[in-house]
Amino acid sequence: MNTSRQIKPDLFYIGASDRRLALFENMMPVPRGVSYNSYVLLDEKSVLLDTADNAVGAQFLENLQAVLAGRALDYIVIHHVEPDHLALLEEVLLRHPQATVVCSAMAAKFIQQFFPNGLNVKTQAIKDGETISTGKHTFTFVSAQMVHWPEVMVSYESEYHILFSADAFGTFGALGGNLYADEVNFDRDWLNEARRYYTNIVGKYGLQVQNLLKKAAALDIQMICPLHGPVWRENISYFIEKHDLWSRYEPEERAAVVLYGSMYGHSESAATVIANKLADQGFKDVRLYDVAATHVSYLVGESFRCSHIVLVAPTYNGGLYPPMENYLLDLKAHFLQGRTFGIVENGTWAPMAAKEMQKIFSEMKPNTIVEPIVALKSTMKDEQLADIDQMVGALCQ
Repeated sequence: MNTSRQIKPDLFYIGASDRRLALFENMMPVPRGVSYNSYVLLDEKSVLLDTADNAVGAQFLENLQAVLAGRALDYIVIHHVEPDHLALLEEVLLRHPQATVVCSAMAAKFIQQFFPNGLNVKTQAIKDGETISTGKHTFTFVSAQMVHWPEVMVSYESEYHILFSADAFGTFGALGGNLYADEVNFDRDWLNEARRYYTNIVGKYGLQVQNLLKKAAALDIQMICPLHGPVWRENISYFIEKHDLWSRYEPEERAAVVLYGSMYGHSESAATVIANKLADQGFKDVRLYDVAATHVSYLVGESFRCSHIVLVAPTYNGGLYPPMENYLLDLKAHFLQGRTFGIVENGTWAPMAAKEMQKIFSEMKPNTIVEPIVALKSTMKDEQLADIDQMVGALCQ
């Protein structure tokens, strides 16, 4: 059954959602699934803007056929060649061999790499600033290199003032009956997943995102059509401002989070004491996460959101508790910076957790580690409350 949606008189959404997918990129949990967005413009020339993942291939191809309604396809714009957007290109070309694929020169090379038997395709390589007219509509292409692959382009359609943004401005989560961000409670139901999507996929490339945002600022954008998540047509500045904060590595809010590793509950108890004291000092909605029980993608997202982060971890095999080490290495890989950290280590003998954490911090972008670094021996004792209070006080300054 055709599930396409009409966005404008001649512009249609033909994407689909995968609600069965457990891990995005076989790595990040997506309990609400993910959407693969694709669009068709029916002008004097017909245009398909990106394909979709094989998982939704049957629905995508049915939607494409229904919207074209017997028309030939003139252009296929490939903004980004990652397989969740490229996989169905061969199927589309089998049905529309006359279509010209419009993409960057690097994308044209990558396309052949993803089809081992080769792909007989007519390609028009497009450069930054170049345009294509389809009749009433004109697309201007803008390089978005390393947001988050090197071949990426976005395009700006000038009649409706639409930015087709590739993987930028996307979010995890399958779409329901509502296509637009203004039709859902975005702050409640989507913001955390949008942040987690950005920080884990694009977070490392803040400089490149800033470059794209500067280019976007010169455009009159009245709609954003991303490759994942809802379409934006209202309050667009809100979402752009979120990406501006994230890409400058600025905390989204003055907030505290306590991340702990605990084998037998003693470090967890200390983490709870610290969270209580942070709340007493005026921090709202102080959250605790067990680093062993929480997927690291959620921890990275929270670390981008918060200004203050407390790490509580035991020593393990003469080093750092592995889930905490994994989290810190992920932060390092995503260039997190400008946060204020408190550190609490635990060890029955020869504690090494703090030393190992500091070593990783020394290899990261600049962050602040407050004094004192608190050392526990197996359990937290009453006499250590003064050190905890001093650390919390330093965090609150």
